[in-house]
Amino acid sequence: MFTIIDLVQPNNLDEAYQILSDKRNNTILGGCAFLKMGKKRINTGVDLTNLKLSYIQERDNFIEIGAMTSLRELETHPLLKEYYNGVLPQSVRDIIGVQFRNGVTVGASVYSKYGFSDLITALLCLDTEVELFKAGRMPLADFLTMPKAKDILVRLWIKKTLRQAIYLSFRSSASDYSVLNVAVSKLDNHWTIAVGARPSKAAIAVSASAMLSQEVLTLEEIEEIAQKASEELSFGTNQRGTATYRKALCKALVKRGIMEVLPCKSN
Repeated sequence: MFTIIDLVQPNNLDEAYQILSDKRNNTILGGCAFLKMGKKRINTGVDLTNLKLSYIQERDNFIEIGAMTSLRELETHPLLKEYYNGVLPQSVRDIIGVQFRNGVTVGASVYSKYGFSDLITALLCLDTEVELFKAGRMPLADFLTMPKAKDILVRLWIKKTLRQAIYLSFRSSASDYSVLNVAVSKLDNHWTIAVGARPSKAAIAVSASAMLSQEVLTLEEIEEIAQKASEELSFGTNQRGTATYRKALCKALVKRGIMEVLPCKSN
């Protein structure tokens, strides 16, 4: 469990950022699901409940998702089932249980850059930007490579396109974290392959993705591309699997993802 000495609920982002910056151990509170799994002493917990950041809205060219939106809302929202072949609901529906998904927030999941995150992998295969209070708006891939700094993730912006996507994961049991997860997407002839739970944070297999730009793909070429994805990314070992096992899983899941996305129409 964790201990909070003081709890504040600011009424605007300026106030929230000021409190966050006052002391090193001050912390933004999302759903606190992962805080409950460890031990941490927090001087001041900053609760963003009053900032109205729990929403999913359709804009002219983007889908906007507030940082306090729960994973359960992602799973059930009709708009997200309609776009991108429903890849975002797919990515979160097997995370532990409904009660847990009701508590976990989008902002906490993405800002923490968890290596095991199913959501980050799915978001990486879309045209996703993050908006930070101080650092501003940037592609998710750029955010994931930035060093950690005190800031507040305010919202996500996902470009509205006809991109078709699929999310796949392998778990040792239904309620466990992914041993490996993969998302594959296609917009016209532009493909993206993202792989997470390596067990480090999700990354795009850039070279393998570029190889998919051909008009026609044979089964042998798909095999080669899946192999390339498993070779260009690094894998590690933890209690859920070895690096060698994850590399083999990557090839299998990427191949399956490509095969499932190929028949989808993006134009």
